[in-house]
Amino acid sequence: MTQQYLVGELSLRLAQLEAAADPTAVGRVARLRREVEATPPSALGPAVARAIRLADELCWDSVHRGDVSAFDGHAAWAAELHEFAACAGLLDREVRR
Repeated sequence: MTQQYLVGELSLRLAQLEAAADPTAVGRVARLRREVEATPPSALGPAVARAIRLADELCWDSVHRGDVSAFDGHAAWAAELHEFAACAGLLDREVRR
């Protein structure tokens, strides 16, 4: 994969999460997306880790609210992000487990 493709793909995935996020989380997702777009492709690993942590938080928030639909969407998004990041070699060894 080209390096710029990785930035664009991660930005697109964050835009999808932003569109589906709870109104209280939209700002956090938008900030992370802007950060990703300004990050050199070689430094995307930490941004991916933050995106995975954010998705985890959103999943737990939806569980606490009892919003099964939101949980399902966030969990699916997180799984797709994890797969993308693993295939692109953007995950630390600890995150891959």
